[in-house]
Amino acid sequence: MIALLVIDMQNAFFETPELAAQQERVVGECNRLLEGFKAAGHKALLVGTEHERDKSTWTLSMLDDDQGFIFRGSEQAQLVPGLITEDLPQLNKTRDSGFVGTNLLARLRNWDAGEVVLAGVSTHNCIAQTAADAFAHNIRVTYAKDAMASEAHQDAADMLRILSATYRQPIQSSDEILGRLSEANQQADSLH
Repeated sequence: MIALLVIDMQNAFFETPELAAQQERVVGECNRLLEGFKAAGHKALLVGTEHERDKSTWTLSMLDDDQGFIFRGSEQAQLVPGLITEDLPQLNKTRDSGFVGTNLLARLRNWDAGEVVLAGVSTHNCIAQTAADAFAHNIRVTYAKDAMASEAHQDAADMLRILSATYRQPIQSSDEILGRLSEANQQADSLH
């Protein structure tokens, strides 16, 4: 089973001009993948960030700056308009990695997911940290290059180059990923 993780597709992250300019493309590609995974019988999970106003969930940099971000229930925490959300499970995190302080690993194990496809924002940050932790848990990762964005283009390129080479995590287009789902289903059908 391959699971799709759509990470941090929330209003707060698209407030930066660099990501705002990419929002329509990323939403469209995430939706293509979400529809493809559903049609192929694979699971998808919307992973988002939410913090409490009382500072109990804040990161060190937030505490150092005394500046909170993406408070639970706020407009910033809402998923971006146009993203497919219907009937999709959601997971809230308070750190860059989707694995830290969450039940993501248990969910993936319950789904028998040995691989995750990562999409969303930001490539150099939350996607990269989630990918590194997936590797640590022996879960394969594929990056959905068409369905990802970053406000730091060079950092994103560097992180993908390093993670892809070091952890053998391929970077594929949406077409390549959806093609693999189709092939996997055909192989499974031929075995039955």
